[in-house]
Amino acid sequence: MEIFPAVDILGGRCVQLVQGKRETAQAYGPPLSSALRWIDEGATALHIINLDGAFGNAGANAEIIRELISETDVFIQLGGGIRSEKDAAGWLDIGIDRVIIGTAATEDPDVISRLADEHGSDRIMAGVDARNGEIAIHGWEKTAGDVAIWAARFEQKGAGSLLFTNVDVEGLCKGIAVDPIRRVIGSVKIPVVVSGGVSSLSDVRSLQKLGAAGAVLGSALYSGILSLPAVIEDMV
Repeated sequence: MEIFPAVDILGGRCVQLVQGKRETAQAYGPPLSSALRWIDEGATALHIINLDGAFGNAGANAEIIRELISETDVFIQLGGGIRSEKDAAGWLDIGIDRVIIGTAATEDPDVISRLADEHGSDRIMAGVDARNGEIAIHGWEKTAGDVAIWAARFEQKGAGSLLFTNVDVEGLCKGIAVDPIRRVIGSVKIPVVVSGGVSSLSDVRSLQKLGAAGAVLGSALYSGILSLPAVIEDMV
């Protein structure tokens, strides 16, 4: 199972939010500094979210993200504000390994098919963000139906992987909610990376047992509740 330290960017800073709420932002300095720290501690992949993009300013933080691409040599998946094929293609063309398509995929699921045909399905990840078992869109402000149904639909449209984020527990550092993860993983055959609530070695082990392909570590990592080297060592 791959571990993805999160590098969430808001207003040019690396931050962590609680349940996606801007007003809860806790800042952790320059995004590149955080990225290099996690790489130094053993990370082989990064999960970068352009929070300004998710909140409606898709062009924000572009230079910072380009810097992250040029100054690191690990696998990078990027989400936040990717609302069109042009947005996705632009990031893929400059070196992002995999883009996460969320709201755009619910509004036009065929965008996944077109991007997968053009760039390869392995570079297209569909975002399945859940609130109370329904997919959450537009910066987690609206819901649009059962997450398991959407997960299967995204797979059918050609997504090479899914990012499942449980908004209900995201940023709380109180552990994962197993049932929705099991439902989503059980509804598809493609890899599912899980985000939200991962805050102990027990959570990481549970995700391995559930068959998750990866885990995103955010607030628990930044607050020191989880140690990246300890997580990596435990998985060996």
